[in-house]
Amino acid sequence: MAETVDQHQTSSDKVVRYFLLVWALLNFLQSYFTQLHPDEAYYWMYSRFLDWGYFDHPPMVALFIRVGNSLFHNELSLRLLTVLSGTFSWWVLWQILKKYQVEAKWFVLIISSISIFHIFGFTTTPDAPLFFFGTLFYFFYQQYLEKDRFGTAFLLSLALAGALYSKYHAILLVVFTLMANPKLFRRKSFWLVAAFTLILFLPHIFWQVNHDFPSIKYHLVEREADHYQFQFTYLFLIGQLFMAGPLVGWFWFYRISRFRATDIFTRTLLFNFVGTIIFFLLNTLKVAVQPHWTLIGFLPMVMLVLISLQHQHKPKWLQPVLFLNLFLLLLMRLGLMVKNPVSMKIGVVKSYFGNPEWANSIQQKAGNAYVIFPDNFQNPSWYSYYTNSLKGFSYDSRFYRRTQFDIWPIEDSLQQKRIYFVTDEPLKNTASDKLNTAKGVFYGQWIAQMRSYQKMLVEVDSAQIKSLVGKTVPLQLKIKNTYPKTVSFSNHGQQLPVVLRAYVMQGDSMISNQMAGLSFNQLQFKPGETKTYPFNLKMPVKKGAYTLLFSIKSPPFAGPRSSKIINLNIQ
Repeated sequence: MAETVDQHQTSSDKVVRYFLLVWALLNFLQSYFTQLHPDEAYYWMYSRFLDWGYFDHPPMVALFIRVGNSLFHNELSLRLLTVLSGTFSWWVLWQILKKYQVEAKWFVLIISSISIFHIFGFTTTPDAPLFFFGTLFYFFYQQYLEKDRFGTAFLLSLALAGALYSKYHAILLVVFTLMANPKLFRRKSFWLVAAFTLILFLPHIFWQVNHDFPSIKYHLVEREADHYQFQFTYLFLIGQLFMAGPLVGWFWFYRISRFRATDIFTRTLLFNFVGTIIFFLLNTLKVAVQPHWTLIGFLPMVMLVLISLQHQHKPKWLQPVLFLNLFLLLLMRLGLMVKNPVSMKIGVVKSYFGNPEWANSIQQKAGNAYVIFPDNFQNPSWYSYYTNSLKGFSYDSRFYRRTQFDIWPIEDSLQQKRIYFVTDEPLKNTASDKLNTAKGVFYGQWIAQMRSYQKMLVEVDSAQIKSLVGKTVPLQLKIKNTYPKTVSFSNHGQQLPVVLRAYVMQGDSMISNQMAGLSFNQLQFKPGETKTYPFNLKMPVKKGAYTLLFSIKSPPFAGPRSSKIINLNIQ
């Protein structure tokens, strides 16, 4: 009897190994023939500036890309570690599920049915290392539940630290696991896991402290929408069904709704899946949630589905529908590799085509000069990647958000240089080159002497100002130089004058645009120096709620967000 079980297990392992070989080959082909998503190009820029943290994410994705890209420079090398680690992750997941007598056939069919696993089988974003380390976490956690050993606890902390270094969503893994199994607090080794993980994560914490917590401010405050929109919620729900499988996603959610945990491990899976979905569903009340943000919840989801199907009746229609579902997903993947009329009508898919040709068209005009794109981190990243340079830069204006380009030293290299400014609309009152590219028409303008102050900070004592209508309020601004060099606002001998402007807004409407006096151009700052500057602000002539933003700008740019947004309450 034992021999029969061993033979069956060996046969199942063989099926899974063959599947993973095909899965890896498919993703290698996809990686080679599919151009980069703009986010992948942005993370490639990360890999050129290795650090313990970045504006948007922790650093693991940069390391993943750096390893592959050190071998050669193309899309496959950038995605190499994603394909390898993802394939290995499925083998690890299979080891977890073997303890629940999951059949190899259903393991293959169900994994192949889930859209998000196809997307991130090759796409290299922070979700790729999160998937890898999340799988390792569940593997070591299962072992840790069975035997409380120091070695297992240490490996668990390594996996958890890796997940945290991949994406901040990994904190959900910690929270929901502890909610599912509060008895962990009673284990002495649990506190060792917590201590080891914290120690390993300290370099990133120090990076956040040294950079004034940019990631926390962005994710928790800056990216919130002005008001709730119902489409945030219903598009999220539709997106989750698609990510779970275009034809079968609904059935996986239905199965899990009827699932009852049989042990602490499956209880942990249930808490993590349901908790992740509810967490991001609640987030739709304040922000548009991207469908793939729940990837950390799809790991427990697929395990729950496989375990539940193993012990329950499988409807006869399921297997043929799974094959049809897989066929649709393979068509989707083909549409990313081969240009066709359908793909070119879908915005997100269309962006995968024409990028090398687009970059080459701009480089023919710009040559070896830096190329600046306004309010767009994707285009400068694409340009840098497909020219294999670091010549692309994003000018993040007051109309946009901050990005990693506001932290990198690229802007420092641009000062007083001749640069090429590329926009998707012609600039007013100036001659521009018309660039017919594979991605549409763009416009380019030479700037003989670049001048910008993205990293100069303007602070106001209060985040909210109350005043009477029409009153002039004297403000004491604190202007700080965060550059490692002396900064002068003098316009003497400069082609582009620099000014300090205060923008008073009501919603999207600009109420006033007030400029500092000539004394502003007498200011000069040593590296790290802060100076106080008086600014008399004229308040709106009507009662209401307004916002105020200061910007240190020079033409032809719109000016950056030099200050935080200040609320004005006019009575």
